[in-house]
Amino acid sequence: MKATWNGQVIAESDDIVKVDGNAYFPADSVHKDVLKDSATHSVCPWKGTASYYSLMVDGKENKDAAWFYPEPKQEAAEIKGRVAFWKGVSVT
Repeated sequence: MKATWNGQVIAESDDIVKVDGNAYFPADSVHKDVLKDSATHSVCPWKGTASYYSLMVDGKENKDAAWFYPEPKQEAAEIKGRVAFWKGVSVT
C-alpha cells in the first residue's frame, strides 16, 4: 500500500495493519523527511493516547495528518511502531 499527499509518496509497505478502517504503516516505511513533530494528542478509550505529526511536502503543510500510538493499550498492541494517515492523504 502507498500513502500519498501533495503528489508525493510519503509511505509505502506491504506490511499493513488495519484497525478501525485505518491502514497503519510500519514507522520505518514512512519518509521521515516529510514528518514534522506536533504537540497534538488525542485519547481513544481502547487504543490509548495518540501523538501526531504534520506533513511538509514541497513547502505545504498538512497539520496533524499522521498519528501513532507510542504506548498503545494491550488491546491495540499490534499498532505499536506504526503510523496512520488522514486529512486528505490518499492510501491505496
